[in-house]
Amino acid sequence: MEQTHKFPSEVVDLPSKGKLYPPDSPLSKGSIEMKYMTAKEEDILTNQNYIQKGIVIDKLLQALIVDKTIEYNTLLIGDKNALLMAARILGYGKDYEFEYAGEKQSIDLSLINNKELHSDIEKAKENVFKYTLPALGKVLSFKLLTHGDEQKIDQEVKGLQKINKESSAELSTRLKHMIIAVDGDNDRKNVRSFVDNQFLARDSRSFRNFLRDFQPDVDMVFYPENGPDGGVNIPIGVNFLWPDANL
Repeated sequence: MEQTHKFPSEVVDLPSKGKLYPPDSPLSKGSIEMKYMTAKEEDILTNQNYIQKGIVIDKLLQALIVDKTIEYNTLLIGDKNALLMAARILGYGKDYEFEYAGEKQSIDLSLINNKELHSDIEKAKENVFKYTLPALGKVLSFKLLTHGDEQKIDQEVKGLQKINKESSAELSTRLKHMIIAVDGDNDRKNVRSFVDNQFLARDSRSFRNFLRDFQPDVDMVFYPENGPDGGVNIPIGVNFLWPDANL
């Protein structure tokens, strides 16, 4: 008789509430069940092959997700960040210490909430949205990136760096993958040309500022004493998921 292994788990609420996934996706229910980290998952964190390839966090999260029918590549970036936060709490507890401006800081991770979901996402039927550029007046149609999109961006950036070691095209490459159409023109060649040749810096900055508030995500801002009024992002280093690394 096949044995079923019992393990403690928690249900993690996704910042997107599952709104942008297909109805037949298990992600559309807006939550993911994750198991507590064990010594087996710690082996993943110390796997040098995974570390060198830069996939150690993804391998860990995939191991902790209970429902193996979930397509990991379809996870929105903000939802993946929520899983990362949950993995840390389930593995090593809610207390996280780090240094900021030369001073030791301590954060209770259990008090961190998901950002309030934008009304356009609440009523969205698909992962396609519009933004009007303030300077050029052009209308961008764009999508929110998934883990799979991030993988493609990373591969493209690495390919460009092989051609030109001085290349630093991550920002423009990300925009090319995010923007679906410009003024209704969805030809990929034209979209890429627009980003390279017409997308004004002030419009790009305005769009990125809009995305920061628009994208479903975990609210990772904390407010240190004598820090900036808008706060700063909680730093996520090796010690976040592996406190004993002492790095």
